[in-house]
Amino acid sequence: MAPKWRQRYSMNNPAKPNAIRELDRINLRLSPETFEAIDTSRNARPGRLSRNTWIAEAIEEKLLRDSAPNGLQSDDRQRHA
Repeated sequence: MAPKWRQRYSMNNPAKPNAIRELDRINLRLSPETFEAIDTSRNARPGRLSRNTWIAEAIEEKLLRDSAPNGLQSDDRQRHA
């Protein structure tokens, strides 16, 4: 059965802007084990750190590692290569 018009249209709506706002929301599906690991890591840090902040910091760290010149990548990245 074909999807309803509303569903098909909403996915291909040319009038919908593609621009990302300064701060934008996403849905992120993670396993309960991943949430537990994140919470363990953030609770080990002093003060109160939200999951959102922890995840944003992790993304920034990953982007910095991926953008580093090949010779300057961290030991952790080289181990997984």
